[in-house]
Amino acid sequence: MPYPFYHLLAFVISTVVVLWSTPIVKNIGLKSGRVDLPCDRKVHKRPMVRLGGVSIFIGTLIALLLVWCLGGFIGADGQPLPPKQEFEILGVAIGAIAFFLIGLGDDLFGLSPLTRLILQTAIASSVWGVGVRIEFLSIPYFGGLIHIGWLSLPVTVLWLVGMTNAINWIDGLDGLAAGVSGIAAVVMLIASLYMNQPAAALIAAALAGGCLGFLRYNFNPAQIFMGDGGSYFMGFTLAGVGVIGLVKTTAVTSVLLPYLILAVPILDMSAVIIERLRHGKSPFAADNRHLHHRLLKAGLSQRLTVLFIYTLTLWVGSLALAFSGFPSGLVYAWGATGLLGYTSWKAVKRAKSSS
Repeated sequence: MPYPFYHLLAFVISTVVVLWSTPIVKNIGLKSGRVDLPCDRKVHKRPMVRLGGVSIFIGTLIALLLVWCLGGFIGADGQPLPPKQEFEILGVAIGAIAFFLIGLGDDLFGLSPLTRLILQTAIASSVWGVGVRIEFLSIPYFGGLIHIGWLSLPVTVLWLVGMTNAINWIDGLDGLAAGVSGIAAVVMLIASLYMNQPAAALIAAALAGGCLGFLRYNFNPAQIFMGDGGSYFMGFTLAGVGVIGLVKTTAVTSVLLPYLILAVPILDMSAVIIERLRHGKSPFAADNRHLHHRLLKAGLSQRLTVLFIYTLTLWVGSLALAFSGFPSGLVYAWGATGLLGYTSWKAVKRAKSSS
C-alpha cells in the first residue's frame, strides 16, 4: 500500500479512539474527583475534569502501534527505515510518553515548576542522545547550512522543553490548545510528506487526529479539559516531529519551518516571559498576560478569541508551506490571509461594540 494510505489510517484511528474514550475518561475523572476548580485567573466557572489528555495520548499511541504492526513505518523509497531513523522515531515516541507522564503526574499530584523543568530537561537530553537532534542551522543568504557542534544539545533541549511549555501555556480557553496543536500537526504532516519524511509524518497524522477528535468535547462550551498531560504530550510531539521531519532535511529553508508553523505559541510564550521579567516577576508565575487573555479583555467572546487564534495559526502554517516551496503554497497562503483578515475584522467590530 502507498504510504499516504497509512497516514490517513493513523489519522482516522486516532480520531475514532479519542471520540470513543473521552467520555469514559470524563466519567472516571468525575468519580475520582480529579477536577480543575475555578479561580480568578481561569475562565471556566465550574469544576471541570482535567484528564482529557489521557484520551489524546491513548488515541495517538494506538494509531501508531496499529500502523506499525501493518508495516506503515517505511522510508520515502518504500523500504524499511534505516536504524538511524528508527532510533529517531523511537526517541520521539518514548520522549512523548515520558512528557505525558510528567504532565499526568502534575495533574494527579501537583509537581513544582522546578521539578517539572528538571524532569523535562533530563528527558529531552536523553532523547537527544538517541538521535533527535538539531545539528545545524540553515540561514538563507548567509552561508546556507551552519553546523552547531556541541551547541546541538542545549539548542535541542531548549526547543523540546520550550515548545512543550509553550503549548501548555496557551491551554487557557476551551479548545484553544487542541485546535492550535491540531492545525500545526496537519501542516507538519503535509510539510513532512513534501520533505520525503513519511515516518515523521505518520506521528503528525496520528497526533492531528487525536487533537481534532478531542475538540468534539473540548470546544466551547467544553465538557472536559486536557490537563498538563495532554498539553505536554502534544507540545513535545510537535517539537519532536519538527526536528526529525523538517530540520533533519538538508534544504536551506527547512530549519525555519517548525518555528514558523508554531510561531503563535512561541511568540505568545516569549512575550509573556519578557513582560513578567520586565515587571520583576518570575517567568513561571501564572498571570493574565497571554494573547487570549488580552483578546478577552478587549471584548471578544471566548469562541471568537479561539477562532481568531486558529486562523492566525493557519495563516503562519500556510506561510510555512509557501516558504517550503510546496505546490500551490502561495495560493493557500493568500486564502489564509483573506480568512485572517475577515476574522480580524470581526474581532475589531466585536471589540468596538463592547467598549
